[in-house]
Amino acid sequence: MIPTDDGKVWNLTDLLGRPMGRITEVSAKQFTIHPDGHALETMVGIDHRPYTSLDAALAAIEKHTRGVCRHHSGEDQP
Repeated sequence: MIPTDDGKVWNLTDLLGRPMGRITEVSAKQFTIHPDGHALETMVGIDHRPYTSLDAALAAIEKHTRGVCRHHSGEDQP
């Protein structure tokens, strides 16, 4: 997960760097999940509702996919 420059959107990518969607902060303590690309099938049925934190949204993705979501600073990106 890589934050965008404005700090309100986090792009989701898999371990191969493929786009998986995004998490958007729509207002204070309101984070929504927007699957896209390779994650459309993986995240079918996930609750897109507003979560109270970024970590809560990540936890929902982890629970739904039975995988691990990590923050990535993007510092080592080309």
